[in-house]
Amino acid sequence: MRSFDPEWQTLAGAAVTGLRDAAYCVAAMCLIVGGGRAVMRSATGAAPPTVAQPVAATSSGAISLHADRSGHYTTTALVNGRVVSMMVDTGATLCAFGQADAESLGLTVAPGDFKKVVMTANGPVRVAPIRIRLLQIGPVAVRDVEAVVIPRGLLGTNLLGMSFLSRLRDFSVAGARITLRG
Repeated sequence: MRSFDPEWQTLAGAAVTGLRDAAYCVAAMCLIVGGGRAVMRSATGAAPPTVAQPVAATSSGAISLHADRSGHYTTTALVNGRVVSMMVDTGATLCAFGQADAESLGLTVAPGDFKKVVMTANGPVRVAPIRIRLLQIGPVAVRDVEAVVIPRGLLGTNLLGMSFLSRLRDFSVAGARITLRG
């Protein structure tokens, strides 16, 4: 029969805590290096369901977005006055719209417009460069935003990239919240 050893329990607890902290660090690095596309899994290994969280607007011309259960910041945007769902992606140089969503927003492109080649996580893709007259998230608005249209079927979620984010006064991440300041 084993006796209770408080020193061993303390060491084991510290090791478990250290492993947990290391796992969080690795997950954070995956999110940073992966451009925000990594999906963290729970301790059971199952991916948590994706549920978009509400957006909180502040009175200072800023808006805070809460991460969904997969760690992504999704929001509803206005593109030239029309509503579209977008995901914040600091790893994306440009804002990107799927062709079907672009068409529903009145951003029509012809087959010959897909001339620019961009490098994605899945390799090179031909895209159609466009400019967004006004892109707005709550009280935060940016005019004349460089963007691209991705051919039909190649983009699952519209991306709010650095061509929007870099034009803000500031954006910051704290915990499960990103705050955009116009």
